[in-house]
Order: sequence, then structure tokens, then C-alpha cells
Amino acid sequence: MSQATYVKLWADTQRELDIMLQREREEFFQPVEDREKVMKMLATAYIQYLEIFRKLEEAHDHLIHQQKRAAVRQVLDGVIGRILEIKKEMVALEKSECHHMDDILMDLQRVPEPVTAMTLEEGIKVVQVAERARQGRARAAFMKRIYLEEKRQSQKEAQERGKNPDDAATCIQKVWRGYRQRKETEKLREEEMVFLGMSLPPDLEAMSSLQIGAGKANVLQGEVQEREEPSFRQELRQTEGSHIKETLQDQISQCFIECRHITGRFPDYPPENTGGSKAIFIEKHPEQVAEELAAKREAEKKEKEKNGKEEKERPAVKKPPKVGKQIVDESWKMGPSNFLSILEEGSSQYKVFWENRDNRSDFLQDHDPELIKEGEREEVEDEIRVQVDEVMQEKLLKLKQAVDGETGARQSKAGKGEKGNKAPGKRRIPELERDHTPDRTIDSLYQELTEAGLLIKVKNVNLSDYIGYYDCLRNIPRQAGAQPMPSIPEVRQLVALYGILPLGSQTVHENAPLVKSLLLAGPAGVGKKMLVHAICTETGANLFNLTPSNIVGKYPGRDGLLMMLHMILKVGKELQPSVVWIGGTERLYSKGTPKGEEEMNAKRLARMLPPFLRALKPKDRVLLVGTTARPFDANLGPFCKVFQKIILVPKPDYLTRCALWKHYILQSGGALTKLVNLNCLAHVSDGFTQGHIVDTVQTVLSELRLLQMPRKPLRTAEFVTSLARHDPVYKEEEETFQAWYAKTPLGKAWSAALAAKEAEKEKGKKGKGKK
Repeated sequence: MSQATYVKLWADTQRELDIMLQREREEFFQPVEDREKVMKMLATAYIQYLEIFRKLEEAHDHLIHQQKRAAVRQVLDGVIGRILEIKKEMVALEKSECHHMDDILMDLQRVPEPVTAMTLEEGIKVVQVAERARQGRARAAFMKRIYLEEKRQSQKEAQERGKNPDDAATCIQKVWRGYRQRKETEKLREEEMVFLGMSLPPDLEAMSSLQIGAGKANVLQGEVQEREEPSFRQELRQTEGSHIKETLQDQISQCFIECRHITGRFPDYPPENTGGSKAIFIEKHPEQVAEELAAKREAEKKEKEKNGKEEKERPAVKKPPKVGKQIVDESWKMGPSNFLSILEEGSSQYKVFWENRDNRSDFLQDHDPELIKEGEREEVEDEIRVQVDEVMQEKLLKLKQAVDGETGARQSKAGKGEKGNKAPGKRRIPELERDHTPDRTIDSLYQELTEAGLLIKVKNVNLSDYIGYYDCLRNIPRQAGAQPMPSIPEVRQLVALYGILPLGSQTVHENAPLVKSLLLAGPAGVGKKMLVHAICTETGANLFNLTPSNIVGKYPGRDGLLMMLHMILKVGKELQPSVVWIGGTERLYSKGTPKGEEEMNAKRLARMLPPFLRALKPKDRVLLVGTTARPFDANLGPFCKVFQKIILVPKPDYLTRCALWKHYILQSGGALTKLVNLNCLAHVSDGFTQGHIVDTVQTVLSELRLLQMPRKPLRTAEFVTSLARHDPVYKEEEETFQAWYAKTPLGKAWSAALAAKEAEKEKGKKGKGKK
């Protein structure tokens, strides 16, 4: 696709975003009493923002022009943040991380899984291909019957008349020599073509010319996207420096004159630590303040006169006495947003700079000098302001001496406040926030953590590698009061929302609802560790392993553990984003007294996690991720206080198991034939996890078995026999997970909301019965 296509995609998406912003102004900030209507409104906005996010992401990835990409990235961060804000409201309303949006998806004509639409021409082509294949198979079967009939006839004739052994030997030699000569000729021809450069060597033969071209295009695109932005500072200093200097001096002088006209004396010059003359223009001019005060008094006077007239005309109404509790307004209203201003600013910048820009002449997709100058002009102005402040400070002293007779500048209030106002007492800095290693570099701490095995290598796993499909049976009525279990696509989405998106953007992390800790709970083998590595791969984060078995004996005692957490915090913040992973988290909060050294260390670590999380600020892109296969073995109270978000990871359903068997058999070098029944494997593996399937495939497809495959194809029974050696996840274990989740804060809120809804229904039925 050309750059013009992605520019058009950006333009169309910006228009969709403008419509969404207008809709938000009209609907979201009005109080609404009907909670179902609110949820539908939020879910619709959530889906539409997700679509806008995907389109902007595609445009950002493929646009070459750096300034366009920067403009798209600003809006993209705003959209991500708005998605997280809406998600927070949805969770607060439904008391659940999983939302049933099937009806809304149908209304919007969307599908849960991305499906590429097929045109009429493509549909006709598919039908034609299938019909030609059917005719080819029928013709081949007919020809095979003729061939077999002729063969039987010839064999019958040969048996009747008999054959000479010499003739048979000559026939065999003839066939073999022809076959060998054809192979040699084919090999010589291939070597000649490679020598002439007209074909690829055998090791590169798998890559088609299209793949090579696409690879070259991606490399060139990356090189163009990473071009350095030219600087125009020197040019701006030479051409506009004198004008900027004169303008600043005139503005500051005018401000001094206006201030003396109103207050009767020249003001004190703002000190350098408050911004110098820049502090003058942050606040409003004295004249503007005086005008605003006068206008405010006039408006208040008119309002009083108006209210007085209305009270005289209106008959007196007695206020009802307060009885019992006051009426509480239960209507919903969207909370304030940190990202709507970012979206509106991005939209206005697009309209000013990019909407009417002629892209046809910009073949090289080079930088726009005027936009670069606009950004650098402020920096040049700040540099010149420092020189102007020195000149204007001396000028102000001379003016005071000449006009007011003052011999020296009085200390400004800001200066007095900083020097004179001493804090009543020093704030006690928490242990983890103190710098225990002031004399050590980040590189030395990084090396120590790596050598100790606490900073580990991230496996190259993407979130899309966590295979799974939308749960088609989710609309079947569930047990009353049971929390809906997330499907695998929903788990991927939650991990992206709470882990990947905030860690991947500083703007989003600082302004979105802050999530410092995340817990992945599910049976052994469902892919919890894989999701941790996927978070790190997608964001380029460092991975610290604080699993109890990994830290035992490395930093003994409380002081050692404190030093370890301090180093992790220091390195993690400096080289952010970072993920701190604790496997087997239930051991930190296990019931009963600790017995061994490992359990003692785990208990100490559990006590230090709350201060560790308090040391993380919105600017620190550090996420604590816990994984557990037995959360019900832990004390629930402190466990849930540490982890803000809890995600239940389910075992795979039928469709997912089908895809997993196929994917891992092919990935391990196996070949799928009619002898391997994937449907049968998916049925047999019901109750088994992704880890069981991977382990089974790797066990069966050993090096020896792969060598035997051409003459001994794979069979379904081989996998079934190996799978039977594993223990499945039984229904009782799943119910235990659901019962545990029902005791978490969100689970309790769900149950309470469900009970309130049922009580309201009963009340409505009784009211109808009385009538």
C-alpha cells in the first residue's frame, strides 16, 4: 500500500474521532439514571475507540513521514488512555472484568474475531476453484479406472504368452537409466541457473521473490522512519533572535509600567528559580486582573437584583422537614478525563497542519522545516530570555532609583518563602525510597542482578502467540451468581489493557488509571508464564524474577532482602519499562507459620511488597506481575490488597484445542495426513491445558520420529497414548477457582450487585401482585 493510502486512513480515522468526541460532549457528561443504558453507551464507545485505535496503529506503523507519525502517536496515546478510562467505568458498573457485548456487536455489525470480508469476485473465484478441483478429481478417478483395466488386460495377455527374462531385465535397466539421467540433468540445470544468478541457492529457495521484496521494503521503511530530524536553531537565532529579544523587552517593560500605574510602585523582578520573566506571563497582567474583578462585581450585583425580583414575584413555599436520611442522587455521570484534552489538541493540530496539506509533491516524505522551527522557536526563546532577564533586571533597578528613589531591590515573596519558610519537621523517607547505593552505577547494579539470576532473559513470545478463540457458548445460561469466566481472547485483551499499553507509553502510564500490580491465576499449564514473557516482549521491558525458589540464599535476612528490592527499584526505574515477576505467589501468603528458609524469605518478601508498590509513582513504568496455580492456599486479605487486578486464565475450549494441536504439530516439524484426526485429538484432550498439549507433541515428535516420518506417517493414537500420562484439570478444580474468585473484592461486589438486582425484581413482583 502507498503512503497516500495510509494518509487517507489517518484522515478518515480523524473524522471518526471527531464524531466520537462530539458524541462524548453530548452524552457522557449528562447524568443518566438507567444503568443498562449507561452500560450500553459505554460499551459502544469502547468498541468504537478500539476500532479507531487499530486504524491509527496501522497508520502509525506504515507512515514514513516522522512528523506525521509524531502527530498520530499523540492522538494514539490519547485514544489508549480513553479506552482505559472507559474500561474502568465499565468494571465499576458491572463489577466484572468480562463484559457481554454480543448485542452491541450485532447492532454495530461487528464480529468478536477479526474476519476479512470477501468481495463478490473473490467469492466467484473460490467457487470456480472448488468446482474445477471437483472436476479434476472426477477425471482423475475415471482415468485411474481405465489405467487399472488396461493394466489387468496386459498382465493377463503376458501370462498367456509368457516373457523372456532377458527382455524383463532390459526393460528394468531402461527405466532405471532414464530415471537416473533425468535426475542428473535436472541437477546440472539447477546448478547452472544458480551460477548464472537466474535462480536462488537451495537454502534460500523457500523464500519467494515477493517475500524478499517485502523484507527489503520493510528495511527501507525502517531506515526512512529513523532519519534524523534536522535542526534550525542556529538559523532561528540569526534570523529571528533580534526580533524575539526586542519583543520580550517590550513586553516586560510594558508589564512594569502597568503594574506601577495600578499599585503605585514597580514590581520586584521574579527570581531565576521561579522562571524569571516567564513567571510574569504565566499570571495575568495586573490590568487584566483589575478589569476581571470589576466585571465580576458588576455581574454579582446584577444577579442579586434579579434574584430579589424573582423572590418577590414567587409565592413562598414551605420546605418539607428533613426526615431520616437525605435523598442520594443515584444517577451516573462520567468522571473527569485526562485524555479528552489530548485528543482535542491532536484533532485541532491535525486540522491546522495536516488536513489540507498537499502530499503529492512530498515524494521523499521529508521533514517539514516550518513545523521543526515552530517546536525549536520556544527553545530559542528560552535561551534568549536568560540574556534578556539580566538586562531587564538592571534596567528595573535603575528605574526604581530614578523614579521611586529605591536603592535596592526588595526580596520577592517567592524568594522569601523559599529561604524563610522552613519545614516544621523533615518528612521521614521510607526505606525503599532511600538511595542505599549512592556510590554505584546503574551498570554495576544491572550486572550484579544478572549474575545473581534475578534479572533474566526474556523469551521472544508475542501476545498473538497465545492462541485461543472467542467462546461461542458464552450465552448459555450459567449458574446463578457465578462470575463469568473470561475466554482466551478476553485474557489477551485484559493483559494488553493493564500490562502492555501502559508500559508501552509514558503519557498513558502517567495519566491513565494507575495499575501497579497484576495477578494471573489459573491451573498449571494454561500459559501464565508465557503471558508474562509476552508483556516484556511487546514492550521491550526488563524482567526481574522474584519467585521464592529463585531468591533463596541470595540476599539473606531482612537487610539483604531490602537491598535486593532497592536495587530492583533503582534499575527498574532507570531502565524502564520493567516487569517484576513473582511465580507461585500463594507461597508468600500461605496459611500457617513458615518452616524452611524459602518460606521465611517468602514471608519477608510479602511484608515488603506494600512499601515496594508505594515507592512506584505514575511516572515509573514498573509493573508487578504475580502468577499462581493455587490461589486458594493463600490468606485472601493481604493477597488481594497487594494485587489490584486479578485475571483468571481458563483452560482451552474445543476450538482452541483444535488450533493448538495443528499449530504445535506443524511447528515441531510434523506432517498432517488423513491418519491424524485433529477433531478426535481436540475431543480427547478436553480438560487438558495448553502445557499438556505442547509437552505431548514434543514427546512424540522426537528427532528419531521425525526421521521415520516419510515412511511411517503420524497417527492419532501416538498422541493419545502420550497425553494419557498427564493429569487433566478436573471440574472440581475449576469450581474451586471460581469459588475463590467470588471471595475477592470484585467477586464480592458482583455477588452484592446480583443480590440487589434480585431483591429489586422480587419487590417489583410483589408490587404487581398487590395491584
